[in-house]
Amino acid sequence: MAARAIHPWAAVVGSLLVLVILWDAFQTIILARRVSRRLRPTRAFYRLVWTPWRAATKRLAPGNRRENVLMVFGPLSLLLLIALWALGLIVSFALLHWSLGSEVTGADGASGFGVDLYMSGTTFFTLGLGDVTPRTTLARALTVLEAGMGFAFLALVIGYVPLISQAFSRREVSISMLDARAGPPPTPAQLLRRHFRDGGEDLRELLRDWERWSAELLESHVSFPVLSYFRSQHDNQSWVAALTTILDVCALVIARIEDGRMLTARLTFAMARHAVWDLCAVFRLPPTLPPADRLPPAEE
Repeated sequence: MAARAIHPWAAVVGSLLVLVILWDAFQTIILARRVSRRLRPTRAFYRLVWTPWRAATKRLAPGNRRENVLMVFGPLSLLLLIALWALGLIVSFALLHWSLGSEVTGADGASGFGVDLYMSGTTFFTLGLGDVTPRTTLARALTVLEAGMGFAFLALVIGYVPLISQAFSRREVSISMLDARAGPPPTPAQLLRRHFRDGGEDLRELLRDWERWSAELLESHVSFPVLSYFRSQHDNQSWVAALTTILDVCALVIARIEDGRMLTARLTFAMARHAVWDLCAVFRLPPTLPPADRLPPAEE
């Protein structure tokens, strides 16, 4: 039998791809803290996909059609990201098999990168068809390693997607409740008007609830930044608008109300501001000045 060509560079490329993909998936799915490193495949993926998606939606007229297109982006991008991870691992192990000289053969004795890629795909998804078999000890070891990695990867994905769904549902419950209190879209003036019209007894309790909501928003969106792209299911509702409304309500209470509610407002404002600061750091959004001074010195 003729000696098969060995490709050392393919082994280096395949090994690096496996390490990069696994580390990126670990940081995205498991690591529950903000990652400050600039060069991340997931970050590059979202920048590459979100920029043209946003540009395309700006061409649509404001309304339900634009909102529906924007609503699809979050779930669809998550599925695409998982698919890219899986595809990258499959190609990486195919490169490793190919670098060893394609020591896997089909039922008809065929071999080559195409057979290696097919072998890698069936192994990663644990199909176990048996129509392609590894012939050497190292090729068998790679097959077992990929099968175990594929099983663990699928298990992580199965556990990861429900976490995203649960965090999204918890976020949206309070936003839906805010609709009846502050109007659609929510405004701080409407919220305060309705509360003080009814006596204002539960404003302190409301601010405590939104302090906890801001803390949960911070923890969930720092751990799973993809949640930021998940838009609310109802018109005129947004977690950004809700967070901004609570910040404005707290600022008005601190500036105008001289009683025990001021302390609660300060604590809620601090927690909401912390959430805004950390989320801007996650997405590397620099502060932008308003086009005009909202409170010039002559009106202070």
